Amino acid sequence: MTKKTTLSLHIPEARFRPGDTPDFSYLNLPGAGEAQRPPVTAVASETRDLAFGLVRVLDDEGKAVGPWDPKLDADTLRRALRAMMLTRYFDDQMFKAQRQGKTSFYMKCTGEEAVAVGQALALEAGDMCFPTYRQQGLLVARNWPLTDMMSQIYSNGQDRLKGRQLPVLYSAKEAGFFSISGNLATQVPQAVGWAMASAYKRDRRIAAAWIGDGSSAEGDFHHGMVFASVYHAPVLINLVNNQWAISSSQGVAGGEEATFASRAIGFGMPGIRVDGNDLLAVYAVTRWAAERARSNHGPTLIELFTYRVAAHSTSDDPGRYRPGDEEKYWPFGDPVERLKRHLIGLGEWNEERHQAQAKELQAEVKAANAEAQRHGILSDGPHHGTETMFEDVFKEMPWHLKEQLAELNRFEATKDAAHKKEGE
Repeated sequence: MTKKTTLSLHIPEARFRPGDTPDFSYLNLPGAGEAQRPPVTAVASETRDLAFGLVRVLDDEGKAVGPWDPKLDADTLRRALRAMMLTRYFDDQMFKAQRQGKTSFYMKCTGEEAVAVGQALALEAGDMCFPTYRQQGLLVARNWPLTDMMSQIYSNGQDRLKGRQLPVLYSAKEAGFFSISGNLATQVPQAVGWAMASAYKRDRRIAAAWIGDGSSAEGDFHHGMVFASVYHAPVLINLVNNQWAISSSQGVAGGEEATFASRAIGFGMPGIRVDGNDLLAVYAVTRWAAERARSNHGPTLIELFTYRVAAHSTSDDPGRYRPGDEEKYWPFGDPVERLKRHLIGLGEWNEERHQAQAKELQAEVKAANAEAQRHGILSDGPHHGTETMFEDVFKEMPWHLKEQLAELNRFEATKDAAHKKEGE
């Protein structure tokens, strides 16, 4: 090195931009069935290779191969396929509703359905989920009413959150679905804390958190990882690497330097990278991590390697920062089609049944949408009254809020009286 050598700053850049022809051959992906499956009692150091490899079960012919094959029965596979299809049709319907001005905002999970559905099936009903806005499949797989989700999106009279949340930030305590926060990465420390409390109480329920590749650069993610590791919290930290944040590639969050799963190594916990478009692989890895957590062997970081097919949200135009047809080049294909092909190969499904189910589910979504709209939409109402802003904050309303509520009621009464007089 000479004194003339100057420093240069590395600025991560997406590999492909609008106008480019994507080529994902650089990923150098392992084949299905190649990853080894250690016992759930394995120490973290024995799982190191899983953080840099990729757990895959379905091969190119749709056959389940290798030690991670969960050997799910046909009924469970059909249930998973149904939930993924229903999630996709729900997405399409709500996207149309936003474009029609019936709600202000929506976020699709197209291409990522196997993540939420596969993990929901692998967890127990009592386990607490701390999701982001792209895990609507958790609620669908747990048979939560579509009309309830739609009412929240429409902020109508049946919205259980009374219009206080941005559309798609659901909350369903009865379904083990923690209120979604618009502040990214908060899910991780919340889930870790909940899991620590569950262990402290000698419960058997575990927690699971979801976070995106972009928000994994937030401090909350690392704070949660420290506590999860130190206290051996029974928690699954699911990092959904769908290649893109709202407009920046996963490289900006560090994905080009090392796999996101490998971050677990420094915290002394297992890190596993899994094909997020392979429902069987997602289920198997989640089941492994859940069993590990439930038997007091601590947390696991799971990187779900997938691709965001749709825009980040209805406010985003991905054509401005990535090739418009990039999803066609993604090497792992469509999770719905892959599971469909697997079932057909087993002799447990066929094209006719698939088309019939598609029509049935589309009709179910339309009926739920009609019922939700019967209670109002964002643009037209009816909405919850102003007085509801004082409710649900404290278990018992304190005196100062009671005074403010009384003042509001007097104001409303005076206003109504004035309107009545004007009309006489």
